Amino acid sequence: MYDLIIKNGLLVLPEQTLHGSIAVKNGKIAAIAPEIDAEAARTVDAGGQYVLPGMVDVHMHISEPGRTEWEGYFTGTQAMAAGGTTSYVEMPLNTIPATIDAETMEIKRRAAEGQNHVDYAFFGGLVPHNLDKLKELSEAGAAAFKAFVATCGSDKPGDFKNVTDFELYEGMKVLAETGDLLVVHCENATLTDGLGRKAKAEGKTLVSDYVATRPVFTEVEAVRRVLYLAEQTGCRIHIAHCSCAEAVEAVLDAQARGVDASCESCVHYLLLSTEDLDAIGPKAKCSPPIRDRAHQAQLWRLVEDGILDIICSDHSPCTPDLKADPNAFKAWGGISGCQNSVDALFDAAVKQRNISPVVLMNALATRPAERFGLIDKGALALGKDADIVLLDPNQSYTLTADKLFYKNKFSAYEGMEIGCRITATFVRGQEAYSLENGFGKPSGIRTRLRKDV
Repeated sequence: MYDLIIKNGLLVLPEQTLHGSIAVKNGKIAAIAPEIDAEAARTVDAGGQYVLPGMVDVHMHISEPGRTEWEGYFTGTQAMAAGGTTSYVEMPLNTIPATIDAETMEIKRRAAEGQNHVDYAFFGGLVPHNLDKLKELSEAGAAAFKAFVATCGSDKPGDFKNVTDFELYEGMKVLAETGDLLVVHCENATLTDGLGRKAKAEGKTLVSDYVATRPVFTEVEAVRRVLYLAEQTGCRIHIAHCSCAEAVEAVLDAQARGVDASCESCVHYLLLSTEDLDAIGPKAKCSPPIRDRAHQAQLWRLVEDGILDIICSDHSPCTPDLKADPNAFKAWGGISGCQNSVDALFDAAVKQRNISPVVLMNALATRPAERFGLIDKGALALGKDADIVLLDPNQSYTLTADKLFYKNKFSAYEGMEIGCRITATFVRGQEAYSLENGFGKPSGIRTRLRKDV
């Protein structure tokens, strides 16, 4: 007697697709077969639909506590569930206080408890003044660590701060001892800050003007520098949100030298280009910025070839007033996008470009779970958590603000025609969301990490 059987679907497994059924017992995947002739407490007919592993989003910003008006756990994870994300790793910044020691990790843990519709893990932060706290953060259960070499933060007490090269080097040496993964936001702060000041003095205001102040070389230079420091210290390194193929290629070069390196890109770099941004406005401002169509095409080739093997959302919401100024240089930099990571990208990749759904879901689920040590997540495989998403390739819709579940209902993707639709999301075998029933009760838990075993 199984708890759940999903039958007659096109299962997207780690190495192949299979027309068949999947059975769940005690929150785990218990059987996968062309047919499962058994009883179950509930049976779902997925005829005509893809059965996907839930997305594992390893770059997510929830702003609770401290900036809960930007996004809270309850609404943010509703959007994730509706969008096919079943687990995420939350960044240590945008909350106040930032997650930089065991005490602030506990503050975050208490804030998240009982509010999540999907499963979660937490980042710890590497900032100028917490080098003596990194080991305790690791022991407190940080899934990975995050640092900025680009300028970040505010004057608000408890906010996140970027590091100098020396501080990064010293932190890397500590994390090399603990074995933790360090994720770095790579842009050359001196160059981008200077180019930004110059553009503002010249009266520039458009989002495309903002993009021009953060050219590709300012990202690639920082990527290469960070990778070299990782090579010198033995720190496991992951480059966040690569916006261009050159950044990914720098990581591949480091891997060839024996560096334990990886990288990610984001959905918005694949769906949007610089040429789109001025029409969208500040809702599409982020950093590194969205590149032009030529660079976007290069990223797509890396996805198709299975080289770009981690894709995330970098969901970074805020209140409408922070995006309201038409001057892009004054607007908050971040894109609200997690609700459409799976359906919009599946449409663009599988339906429009004929990319294998196996390749796509490895990048959205399997590989990020492996790299970040989320041992129960990321694949439709025996013994894994039954984190399962049903996607109907024959339904289409136009994304409008009223369909968004974020606390602040706006997105750079508004107006986009999406040629498929998520119809149900299950987290550990429990229905977290469906088009028919809406949302279940929050039942997300802090997921097990490799270091917990």
